[in-house]
Amino acid sequence: DAAVAAKSHRHSQMKSLNPGLKHGVTDYNKLRSVIRKSLKDLMLALEGLIVMSTVLEETGASLYVNQVPKLWKSKSFASLKPLSSWMLDLEARVNFINSWIEEGIPVVFWFSGLFSPQAFLTAVLQNYSRAHKVSIDSVGFEFKFLSVDDKVQKPPPDGVYITGLYLEGASWDSVNGQLQEARPRELFTPMPVIWLSPVVMQSKQKGLKPAPSEPTTTYACPVYRTLVRAGVFSTTGHTPNYVLTIDIPSRQEERLWISRGVAMFCSLSD
Repeated sequence: DAAVAAKSHRHSQMKSLNPGLKHGVTDYNKLRSVIRKSLKDLMLALEGLIVMSTVLEETGASLYVNQVPKLWKSKSFASLKPLSSWMLDLEARVNFINSWIEEGIPVVFWFSGLFSPQAFLTAVLQNYSRAHKVSIDSVGFEFKFLSVDDKVQKPPPDGVYITGLYLEGASWDSVNGQLQEARPRELFTPMPVIWLSPVVMQSKQKGLKPAPSEPTTTYACPVYRTLVRAGVFSTTGHTPNYVLTIDIPSRQEERLWISRGVAMFCSLSD
């Protein structure tokens, strides 16, 4: 409910995230409305009560072969899933938004469940810039990967915790907190909870040197919404499918992971 979302989070401490929640509610409601109307019209057309249009015919044909209809895709979040998995994903996303409305800002955000993750990241940076009275253009992210032993019970002091990303081309060494070679017969590796910590870029560049026991290099890993890495480039120089780049600790040189085509994804294809 968009009205409940706006009223419940009007005075939230992370005010910059409120428009993101409201837009997410609006986008998912539009999608669900299109689904309901098209299914209702399709049933009427099959009964001969209304004309079977080309759009309705295409919708019925897609449903028959377990594919998401083009009409739904035009209002949908980015996804390569077949219809059955897509519907389950939609249900999980709506439940995530409802829990955000009813229970307040999540301790850990399901990044894959956001309709527009790029807008969410901008809101996080905006919230930090307002709180610390710095220009948003001077703020970027630092990344910390939490271990399985870290008990996440409350939000971080700045930024957000996110989950729901999958790694391809390598695997995650949870013991040492770094990249490692991909495990046999494992195409994708679920990533741990990641802390997106906003910092002033000058502070990031002047960061402390790692201890001898810590990885000395990082891999600038691109994050995409789906497994499709290609597409029409926008004015930012990236495809619309691109979300951000996350620096992942590694003991190997970055060129190794580049040759492996290592990347992270918000959503898989099944």
